[in-house]
Amino acid sequence: MNIWIFNHHALTPDMSGGTRHYDFAKELTKRGHSVTIVASSFHYSKYEEMKEYDDKEFLQEQIDGVDFVWIKTPAYFGNGVARVRNMLSYTYKVLKIIPKLKLKKPDIIIGSSVHLFAVYGAYKLSKKYATPFVMEVRDIWPQTLIDMGISKWHPFIIMLGWLEKYLYKKADKIISNLPYAYEHIEKFVSKNKFVWISNGVDLDNIPYVEKEKTDIFVISYTGAIGVANNLALLVGAAINLKDKKDILFRIVGDGAEKAKLKKIVKSKQLKNISIEDSVSKGEVSGILKSSDALYFNLKDSPVFNYGISSNKLFDYMASGRVIIFSSKARNNPIRDANAGYTIDTGDIEQLEKAILGIYALKQDERNKIGRKIRRYTEENYDIDILVDKLESILKHEVLLWKD
Repeated sequence: MNIWIFNHHALTPDMSGGTRHYDFAKELTKRGHSVTIVASSFHYSKYEEMKEYDDKEFLQEQIDGVDFVWIKTPAYFGNGVARVRNMLSYTYKVLKIIPKLKLKKPDIIIGSSVHLFAVYGAYKLSKKYATPFVMEVRDIWPQTLIDMGISKWHPFIIMLGWLEKYLYKKADKIISNLPYAYEHIEKFVSKNKFVWISNGVDLDNIPYVEKEKTDIFVISYTGAIGVANNLALLVGAAINLKDKKDILFRIVGDGAEKAKLKKIVKSKQLKNISIEDSVSKGEVSGILKSSDALYFNLKDSPVFNYGISSNKLFDYMASGRVIIFSSKARNNPIRDANAGYTIDTGDIEQLEKAILGIYALKQDERNKIGRKIRRYTEENYDIDILVDKLESILKHEVLLWKD
């Protein structure tokens, strides 16, 4: 099959963030398929351009057998009007540029949210090339925006609501990485259209290495530093446990809340916490490997009732380290693995108790927990397993279309 994937925020391993479509595409190419990913290279959390375009509107390159088309889009910071302009620019340029590139005609097109304008662009091109159209829902818009506090009567939200329903109806198949997203989607179309394909992890990129005992106990967080991540709680734990000289807290990433956290650390003159810049996907494994415990936290939100599928969490799990999971999401892979620690969101006392509990364990006890988590990841979230499911669905839709 020749597969086109439209994901505004698709990333490669040399960038920091989730690489769902790169990982899927790399495995699909190994199986003999051709995959083109169309993305913007303006990074959604670093707020910086990752490619050099000079005076061009797009770039083409092949990475590990996967064809990428990078679309130049305007810069923005935060979630204001400038970000909406960035979204619309991506869709406008996709519809303008892609037909001019004389790419081999696709057998199937996937349009992936976060935002729905990218999905709309994919749908329009599926009509132009007369191919089946698969809609992938990685974030339920506009409901997520409403849960963030935007009025459901705001004109932008009303417009997104109309577009959402329109695309659900036009899609030949709807994929989501959220296990319970069907409860929302089936309000508008048949549940039979829906398939769950979780995010996962390329286990070759995060090999399991048993942790050896060291003089310093390290608890790490890697990923976005935003309001939803509520990392002030982890900084608070560092403040309360500062007398434990052999416990080090690491926060590695970028985001809107980073400057605020660094200000707290500086004002408190904390020596037991390090707030570091984000690293490429390839460097994450080293940070996880050097850690004794990993912290996963999300502030409570109604949208988590549809479940979560965090790339970061699956990277954590693949590393085979003890994980503290703090989220009210409806699904909990750490609990499913029957390993690690689950605590209430926003409860600093439980967080400190969990940290000290892991700290008190002998190294072989920590490793035993980590091995259990790693095995569960191998059995459920390996990219090979997830691509088996995706490949089967895409083949089925292509055959139906031809019939």
